[in-house]
Amino acid sequence: MKKIFDNLLFRVVIAIALGILLGSVIPEAIGNIFATFNGLFDQLLKFLIPLIIVGLIIPAIAKLGNTAGKMLLTTVAIAYGSTLFSGFSTYFASISIFPSLVENQTVSTIEEGSKSLTPYFTLEIPPFFDVMGALVFAFLIGIGLSRLQNSKLAEVSYDFENIISFIIEKVIIPLLPLFIFGIFLDMTYSGKVIMILNVFVKIIGVIFALHIILLLIQYIIAGAVTKKNPFKLLATMLPAYFTALGTQSSAATIPVTLAQAKKTGISDSVASFVIPLCATIHLAGSTLKIVACVIALMLMQGMPIEFGQMAGFICMLGVTMIAAPGVPGGAIMAALGIITSMLGFNAENQALMISLYIAMDSFGTACNVTGDGAIATVVDKLFGKKGS
Repeated sequence: MKKIFDNLLFRVVIAIALGILLGSVIPEAIGNIFATFNGLFDQLLKFLIPLIIVGLIIPAIAKLGNTAGKMLLTTVAIAYGSTLFSGFSTYFASISIFPSLVENQTVSTIEEGSKSLTPYFTLEIPPFFDVMGALVFAFLIGIGLSRLQNSKLAEVSYDFENIISFIIEKVIIPLLPLFIFGIFLDMTYSGKVIMILNVFVKIIGVIFALHIILLLIQYIIAGAVTKKNPFKLLATMLPAYFTALGTQSSAATIPVTLAQAKKTGISDSVASFVIPLCATIHLAGSTLKIVACVIALMLMQGMPIEFGQMAGFICMLGVTMIAAPGVPGGAIMAALGIITSMLGFNAENQALMISLYIAMDSFGTACNVTGDGAIATVVDKLFGKKGS
């Protein structure tokens, strides 16, 4: 029984279930306590995420030696290819399925919930640098250290990696279930998600099914490349999937994704390099949601849909997604610029787009981080070393 309660997946599932069950009955005064904790923990995560990226990527690249540059380019290429595959396959699936679902249906304005849990106080903890700054810094220093022999700075980076690993194991992971509980508590209390689901339930059901199909394809390909059982690989990554359902953040789920990726047999050096990197550059699930939502809303509004226009949009979307790491709902905010400029969405359509996307934010993030494990498996096959 103790092993069950110590299992992170079990605790996350319980946290989600309790948040949904108690959200509609909990007194506001008590709910605000959890909102206060969530506000503080969210600030802590935002402060730590750039440090986690620096602490894991620099030593990971430094340990790789001359293969670091090749591994970086290979990982980026695979991640972008996965994102493009997600976007184009979603386009063809949506064009085939959505017309019959939205036929003779109109979109009504979705208003925000009238109530929400409010923290009793907030505390700003500004990070030393943003996520993109952390990535660029980690790449440059890591590649530089990989070219040096017996570097003192490399030894410092290894010590910093141990500190970050300690914080992940003893601080972040133990508090994650409570953080996830608070998120689902507020979502249920406010009623926003249920209200949105009532309007878009058919579309959401199709998009959820597409997520599952995308993950199966990713792991079947990874299994074929590595000669491993794809279903066992996917099952091992499920704790990361369920954790992301609560955090709604690829970057905040890095500790769990990294731990589960190592359990699949991926070498420590490759996992520590690929997982934090893919948390930022691999957003296949978010791309799937955005493309599907865009097509659904264009069909509802009677807007013309041309393949050439959508192809350019999907290619640009894959690049734009890199600018939205680690922030719940950040992907749609980063994508609004090209949605407006390339597809002609007005303010009303943008509001509907955001509402539909936010209703499924957790599932897209869960698809993102779980897919990271498939990419890491392939990269490990190409660059991994026994005993690393």
